[in-house]
Amino acid sequence: MKSYISRLHIPVTIMLMVLLTGCGALNTAIKKRDLEVKTTMSDTIWLDPVKKSDKTIYIQTKNTTSENIDLDTLLSKKLSSKGYILVDDPVTANYWLMINVLKLDKMDLREAEGLLSNGYGSALMGAAALGGIASYNTSSSGAVLGAGLIGSVIGFAADAFVEDINYALITDIQIVEKSNIEQINEITTNIKQGNSGVSTIKSIESNNLKRFQTRIASNANQMNLEFESAKPKLIAGLVQSISGIF
Repeated sequence: MKSYISRLHIPVTIMLMVLLTGCGALNTAIKKRDLEVKTTMSDTIWLDPVKKSDKTIYIQTKNTTSENIDLDTLLSKKLSSKGYILVDDPVTANYWLMINVLKLDKMDLREAEGLLSNGYGSALMGAAALGGIASYNTSSSGAVLGAGLIGSVIGFAADAFVEDINYALITDIQIVEKSNIEQINEITTNIKQGNSGVSTIKSIESNNLKRFQTRIASNANQMNLEFESAKPKLIAGLVQSISGIF
C-alpha cells in the first residue's frame, strides 16, 4: 500500500509543477490580451489663444529612426480641422512646430518611462539589463527534482508562446510662438586669453519668439504584439498628443 501511494506521489507532484509554471504565461495571456496604447508628455505646453488670422503654422519634421513615419500628412489634416493654415515659409508663420522622432522600437516599459522623465533633449540611454540565477535544491529527492525539471521545461515552452511585448515611440517637440512682447536674453561668453586669464563678454539678444519644449512617449503593450500592428497606433497617439497642444 505504501509503495502504491509513493508511486502516486510522482505524477501528482508533476501536475502541480506544470500548473505552477504555467501560471506566469496564463496570467500574461489574461492581462495582456487587449492592445493598450498610452501617450504621455514630459512637460505641459500652454499656448495663448489667438485670433483666426494668426493661426498659421510651419511644420518641420525630422526622423532619426530607421522606420518610415509620415507625420506631416497626419498632422496637417489634424491641425487643418482645428482652423490652422499650414505655410511653407517660417517667416510668415505665427507658430513653428519642430519635431524630432528619436526612437521607435521594442522597449521595456521602465526604459521608456525613464526616457520620458529625462525630458526634452536628453540622451537615449538604454536601461540596465536585469538578470537572475535559478538554482535547484540538491537535497531534494530525485522524484521532486525530476518533476521540477519537467515543470520548468513545460513552463519555458508556455512562456515561449506567450510574451508581454511593449513598443515605444520617443519624440522631442519644440514649439516657437511669435509674441507681441520682445524677449530679452543675456548671453555670457568666456574667452581664454593665453595664460593671462579669461575674458568675459556679455551681449544682449532680443527677439519676439517664445520657445516651448517637451518630450512625448507613446507605448503600445499587448501579448505577442507585432510591430506592424503597434506602429500605426503609436503614430496616431503621437499626432493626437501634438495636435492637442494647439
